[in-house]
Amino acid sequence: MLKIAVLGCGRIGRMHAENIHAHPRAELAGVFDVYAPAAAQVSETLGVTNFASAEDVFLSGDVDAVLIATSTPTHADFIEQAVVAGKPILCEKPIDLSLDRVNACANSIASSDLPIMLGFVRRFDPGHRAVRLAIEAGKIGELHQVVITSRDPGMAPDSYMEASGGIFRDMTIHDFDMARFILGEEVTEVFATGSRLVNPVLMERLNDWDTVSVVLSTASGKQCIINNSRQASYGYDQRVEAFGNEGMVISENRRPNMTTLHRAEFTGQGAPLMNFFIDRYSEAFAAEIDAFVDSIENGVAPEVGFEDGRLALVLAEAALKSVIEGRAVKVSEFG
Repeated sequence: MLKIAVLGCGRIGRMHAENIHAHPRAELAGVFDVYAPAAAQVSETLGVTNFASAEDVFLSGDVDAVLIATSTPTHADFIEQAVVAGKPILCEKPIDLSLDRVNACANSIASSDLPIMLGFVRRFDPGHRAVRLAIEAGKIGELHQVVITSRDPGMAPDSYMEASGGIFRDMTIHDFDMARFILGEEVTEVFATGSRLVNPVLMERLNDWDTVSVVLSTASGKQCIINNSRQASYGYDQRVEAFGNEGMVISENRRPNMTTLHRAEFTGQGAPLMNFFIDRYSEAFAAEIDAFVDSIENGVAPEVGFEDGRLALVLAEAALKSVIEGRAVKVSEFG
């Protein structure tokens, strides 16, 4: 059994701890959080060790691997410490809000072949993954365009927004990774627009945007269009569409059930969309842990690794520069 410790016991850390605890080939070795009551609650509920410090986790002989779900500014430091300790890593995105810090982290761990996996969970969603598989199987011919829709059901608290690093680094970064995953080749150019339509006062204060559209282009001419909003009145809107010269494949939204009601005055009335990302991607989160365990057991590199996290942040920085400067930005401008 692979013994995995979880660093961070906020809502996503608790979810990861529960998924590891339930996994047939993994064991939850313990938890740690700087906010002691959060760790104590998870520790008591799941009956596992409550580590006194992150250092204790890295030094423990009872820990084979770590899952990092702490606040973003700690991610790069903990990755470096885990590498020194020789413990494989699954780290939530982003690696850091600073591309310079991510590049420095990449340099510091460059000599290690330790498995380092990034938490781009949407790659493991059955529907989104089926889009990629359909493309690989040639079912839509030659891929021409990808359309990714990602809209949150509502604005997060102001305190979260203030520490988020902005919409491109916090929200769209998932879609940048999904774009690379579906396109199957690297993005060379980014053009983005941003508006302040949901909460203009807060966005103005934070120099951020709550409504954005991004066009990504590859060297071969393939395109990906991403549209984001911080507020969708009808729920958590998550769709991926791939269009080719012989057809189209779509990963649709998820609902609690797929029944529809049809009457004389309306047709196709269905259940509302799921309203919380952990519910929407519950299968994907479980599959992500499975992929992490597989990677370590089989001695192979994780499907989504550190470099994928770095490249997603590069695209976020390019999009931010595009909005600010009002032009298309070459990815090569970031080295």
